[in-house]
Amino acid sequence: MRIAIVSDVHGNLAAFEAVLADLKETSPDLILHGGDLAHGGAHPAEVVDRIRELGWAGVCGNTDEMLWDSGVLSDFAAKAPQAQPILALVEEMIPSTCARLGEDRIAWLKALPRMQYCGPMALVHASPNDLWRAPLPTASDAELREVYGSLNAGVTVYGHIHQPYVRVLPTMTVANSGSVSLSYDGDPRASYLLMDGERATIRRVEYELEIEVKALLRSGLPHAEWIGRTLRAGRFVAPS
Repeated sequence: MRIAIVSDVHGNLAAFEAVLADLKETSPDLILHGGDLAHGGAHPAEVVDRIRELGWAGVCGNTDEMLWDSGVLSDFAAKAPQAQPILALVEEMIPSTCARLGEDRIAWLKALPRMQYCGPMALVHASPNDLWRAPLPTASDAELREVYGSLNAGVTVYGHIHQPYVRVLPTMTVANSGSVSLSYDGDPRASYLLMDGERATIRRVEYELEIEVKALLRSGLPHAEWIGRTLRAGRFVAPS
């Protein structure tokens, strides 16, 4: 069975549409989403509506959860003081995103599970018990086993870090799908993961990035210019 995992769309409709077009070419048997669908882009409602229409199952992400529970963002900020200035900007974007989504879409996001199993594969947004923390591509094999071994899956897929990779361990494979939007690995293209049995492949997809940047700047979303600079760089850019 061939499964695609599409994660971290962050309201980027231009990138999402390009990924949908690529999915028609790769033609997986099943498509799952990895959460973080809405916050951080010009079209949160359109992205959520399209995924609901497509009927994709998936998991809740951290920036989904904070839309109805801003306390989780505050809790994370308290544990990561070095990130507090950035997280303050993220929090300032929440009201605008919620206003665009409306109560029904937020309720749908709230009902998403924290975990999905499909055959030998387990899907989480970040870690099994934490939507906010996840290993980086530089993590040791021991750390990956410690974080994901409890899932007892031949393959574990997660998103969150916006840096795709595949690590084959003796007893399991751990893969990160990368992100449809806001890539942090230096490649501004959209990313998703394609599973063929237990073999994982990263797909990178070109999209009309400037269309999304222009939509952001017209959207009225707070800190849209910062988001646009990050999209163009394909990596995290500090706000100016």
